Amino acid sequence: MSMIPSSYESPHQVLLLAGDGIGPEITEIARRVAEAAQPQRPIEWREGLLGGAALDACGDPFPAETRQSCSEVDAVFLGAVGGPQWDDPRAERRPEQGLLALRAELAVFANIRPIRVHPLAAALSPLKPEVAEGADLYFVRELTGGIYFGAKRREGDRAIDECVYTVAEVERVTRVAAQAAGTRRGKVTSIDKANVLETSRLWRETVSRVMAEEFPQLELEHLLVDAAAMHLLTRPRDFDVLLCSNLIGDILTDEASVLAGSLGVLPSASRGSGTVALYEPIHGSAPTLVGTDSANPVGAILSMAWLLRDSLNEAAAADRMEAAIDRAWGAGYLTQDLAGPNGPSVGAQEFTAQVLEGLAVSVV
Repeated sequence: MSMIPSSYESPHQVLLLAGDGIGPEITEIARRVAEAAQPQRPIEWREGLLGGAALDACGDPFPAETRQSCSEVDAVFLGAVGGPQWDDPRAERRPEQGLLALRAELAVFANIRPIRVHPLAAALSPLKPEVAEGADLYFVRELTGGIYFGAKRREGDRAIDECVYTVAEVERVTRVAAQAAGTRRGKVTSIDKANVLETSRLWRETVSRVMAEEFPQLELEHLLVDAAAMHLLTRPRDFDVLLCSNLIGDILTDEASVLAGSLGVLPSASRGSGTVALYEPIHGSAPTLVGTDSANPVGAILSMAWLLRDSLNEAAAADRMEAAIDRAWGAGYLTQDLAGPNGPSVGAQEFTAQVLEGLAVSVV
């Protein structure tokens, strides 16, 4: 049997959902950098609509064509969703519904957000450098349950949002966090509001049982969310893996982003029981930055590097992408969110040019 030369291998299939706001800008940058990193197999980029862009085009934030594409690719990359033009509270359909539907379609129930403080970022963080320096956090956020997915209704002058969690939902995300801790420093901090909420009491009981029965070698710490919010900014190095419900994880990861200097540098991946994972920067659509060349593309580039490494088995290309960012930072190229209002800064395109230049050297 003859072997097919590697140059004839079928290309990777990646679905790009640029979305709204700065999404199209940073998605295009991430694609360019991924191609410049020269993965072993070519990547075939497919494009789809999601969120506000999909609403405007066809009246559905998660169109059938996008849904179909999700089942035909190796991974999905998302830019951002939402914007003020779709914020009418009376609207029956909103961009965020498309994102929730996408997560459900892909069956991704664990959102992973690493926050590692680069040596440069410690000096750029609004916190004292000695507080931020060396922090290495790994958030595991439950993604498809809780108050975001609960029933919502109005009754006269009352508004009601239901928060529901099942034992099975908490068990499976606990296992994701514990497995990650087993490859890191061996500690899981579970964050809840068990002194007030019944769902948090179920959460704490279930996490404690799963950890004791299946991962007794790991350290488990429980923290109430208000205490955790304080400790994240006073003793961040004490944390390893942080396990959170949907709402709590959404809020705390934005807070913890200040450790890394900016929300714009943080990647994320969402995984679950399906075969296709979702990768996206966590900064949102940032509508005020559209067209200004001031959006930080690092979170998108790092999310794309993660996609290459974990979903496409292209670790060498991912390593080159990450190293090119470090070189650009080391040479003093900072976007405004990192440099601050008075520091020397470059635009997104100039920063990207430096990353691409670094890649051109590394792949020779």
